[in-house]
Amino acid sequence: MRLRDLPSVDELARQSDDPLAVEVARKVVTRAREQIQQGGDPGDLGAQLQAELTSARAPHLRRAINATGVIVHTNLGRAPLADAALDRVREIAQGYSNLEYDLTAGGRGSRQDHVADVLRRLTGADAALVVNNNAAAVMLALAALAEGREVLVSRGELIEIGDGFRIPDVLERSGATLHEVGTTNRTRAADYETAIGPETAVLLRVHQSNFRVVGFTAQPSLRELADVAHRHGLPLVDDLGSGALVDFSDEPTARASLAAGADLVCFSGDKLLGGPQAGIVVGRADLVEKLRRHPLQRALRADKLTLAALEGTLALVIDAPDEIPVLRMLRESPEVVRARAARLAELVGGEVEETIAKAGGGALPLTELPSFACAVEEELAVKLRTGDPPVIAVVRDGRTLLDCRTLTDAEADEAAAAIAAARP
Repeated sequence: MRLRDLPSVDELARQSDDPLAVEVARKVVTRAREQIQQGGDPGDLGAQLQAELTSARAPHLRRAINATGVIVHTNLGRAPLADAALDRVREIAQGYSNLEYDLTAGGRGSRQDHVADVLRRLTGADAALVVNNNAAAVMLALAALAEGREVLVSRGELIEIGDGFRIPDVLERSGATLHEVGTTNRTRAADYETAIGPETAVLLRVHQSNFRVVGFTAQPSLRELADVAHRHGLPLVDDLGSGALVDFSDEPTARASLAAGADLVCFSGDKLLGGPQAGIVVGRADLVEKLRRHPLQRALRADKLTLAALEGTLALVIDAPDEIPVLRMLRESPEVVRARAARLAELVGGEVEETIAKAGGGALPLTELPSFACAVEEELAVKLRTGDPPVIAVVRDGRTLLDCRTLTDAEADEAAAAIAAARP
């Protein structure tokens, strides 16, 4: 094809009645002109137009199948929602709701009221508040309680929470001043006691949810910190990070933190709780009210879909925790996982391989969950990842492993179909 043989943009666009046709045709013709100038053949421009239109119309955010063995996988959207949470989202999203309307009084209400009661019941707190993520919860707490003043934090707790965001950065944005105490590996209650001065506003404990320091270490208990804070009339804020409302061996619950003396506890909704992305603050009513009235609260507040999903998830924490996918995957017996891997291996001619799954999401960093995977050919990994739906697996020792702890039975069947489609 020569340059003079190229169709005009309008001529090519007329091959489709798609509103995007002119824009896409311009892209196709420009690319074809460059290919011809470089001595190449641009090929079938009509087919390219249709392919580009199909790509432009395809959703960019897509459902994926997680076969990595990492349960709360940050890159894959963290916690999958339970059916009950999805039902609540659908019900609230399809029409109007009483998001900020008091049905009893017939006037304006608060969106925080919809989950406050159940959070108080689950944690033993006096009050609760929900914002859009846990970093926002911590920033709001420090802005409301310590803006322009000092916050004491152990050097061993100045963690990075992911994607380069660090606790000192979050603290700085709150308007508070960081005052480091202790050392990276050893901090004692006396270090906080010595550091308290007239500008001290808050003691902050940051739970090491995504790492552990081992060896020659020392760290005060939460109760010891609470004693120090309360002797000086200061609040203790406990940032749990992942957070949990049910007991796990190595993760403190919000209820336990409050019982140990924390005045406010902040934690995530989409990690070990297994709900939507949210930052949850529970604790003393007077302190929660300060957060609620701070101007930042409006900028950081959760929307109606988040609150609906959270309400549905919290109801399951009380009545049926194993219906929450994250909790089910964490608690599922190795025998059940092995049976799922064996069935998948039988469907695709693969082999069962013993693996180790992880909680992920910066939670339970030392916990290793016995798991089993279906092993298939290494070259299938890319085809599975680029398929529809994408199946994200792990390549190890020359094979593609599909860890069955993070697959449901239905997803195992989908993975089997994807493997069949990916093979020549």
